[in-house]
Amino acid sequence: MGEKDTREVAIEVTDLNKVYKLYDKPSDRFKEALRLSRKKYREHYALRDVNMTIRQGETVGIIGTNGSGKSTILKIITGVLSPTSGQVQVNGRISALLELGAGFDAEYNGIENVYLNGTMIGFSEEEIKKKLPEILAFADIGDYVYQPVKTYSSGMFVRLAFAVAINIDPEILIVDEALSVGDVFFQAKCYRKFEEFKKKGKTILFVSHDLSSVSKYCDRVYLLNQGVLLGEGTPKKMIDAYKQVLVGQYEEGGDAGHTGGAEAGQNPELLEYGTHQAEILEVYLTDERGIRANAIMKGTAFSIHMKVAFYERIPSPIFAYSVKNIIGVEITGTNTMVEKAYLDSGEPGAVKEITFTQEMNLQGGEYLLSLGLTGYEGDKFQVYHRLYDALNITVVSDKNTVGYYDMNSRITVQDVESPNT
Repeated sequence: MGEKDTREVAIEVTDLNKVYKLYDKPSDRFKEALRLSRKKYREHYALRDVNMTIRQGETVGIIGTNGSGKSTILKIITGVLSPTSGQVQVNGRISALLELGAGFDAEYNGIENVYLNGTMIGFSEEEIKKKLPEILAFADIGDYVYQPVKTYSSGMFVRLAFAVAINIDPEILIVDEALSVGDVFFQAKCYRKFEEFKKKGKTILFVSHDLSSVSKYCDRVYLLNQGVLLGEGTPKKMIDAYKQVLVGQYEEGGDAGHTGGAEAGQNPELLEYGTHQAEILEVYLTDERGIRANAIMKGTAFSIHMKVAFYERIPSPIFAYSVKNIIGVEITGTNTMVEKAYLDSGEPGAVKEITFTQEMNLQGGEYLLSLGLTGYEGDKFQVYHRLYDALNITVVSDKNTVGYYDMNSRITVQDVESPNT
């Protein structure tokens, strides 16, 4: 029975800890090494008592904020890092898309680097030779494969490195943010290969900030936060928990309740200006359940909240928001004048909360929210307070159509003639 369990388990992580020593000054490290002083460091747990079981044929995601330990655990599983304590057992040959091209030699040409990288992963020269046409076709960099890698653009370098890692037939594929490489056509090719791996029953361990991809591809998801494993479950359950972690509202073993913490998704370097006769004091988002969150599921209702204080009388304030993509293209937006939603004056000392509620129909991805408080004094347009790129919005989707937003088409197919007539 035990033998069967061992075969079924692809990756077993048991009581895993990774601790780093943090020194205030480089000299402290030197003095300690020479035993010239007592302990001069602080211990930082990158991972603390982490346990995971990943079975053969599963696609398992790991999500969490920056610094949660996601990349650390992948490096330990692949042997790049050693744990401080605990064990990792891997049953199967691994191909890891972690630091693409880390084993490439700039002086070698593309084909030589394919052989170099393949042998480092553990394949024979004969195995690599059989795979070479497939690798070169996938990379699609033409005659550059005969040129030294140091002459490559960053795009060509990544395409070749990815092609090597994903086309050598592993039993376990480990992916760390690597599916966002190259242009959109190459990304589509990578995702098709990813789906092909799933259909073949390969074991996939997938780490990404792209919650849409996690939702679409993963069977189960682990949630890490500051080195601690908070939970494990379905993608939806863990993404919901992650959204609570982002705004400091996660409570283990129960529904979220506010526990403090900085507002997530806020831009520390946002551009703001205005006369400040009135001021936007606070901005945040809530999801369909009314929980503060910067990650919103596509197709669900969400609200944008802005709290405004009035210091002088403003006859007809206009409250507005706009949403841009990360390259600065304005996608959508509205204001209270257009919506005919608020036409009263704002009086000195008043504080108002304005809420825009709508359905999220943008495609999965990252967006930036800007807000404005403006109005007219006679014929003169006045900006009282504006916040540009104040918040990040992550849209989580398992179905992306063409363009910026989804028209939510309903499709019917009917026979109008029999094929035999």
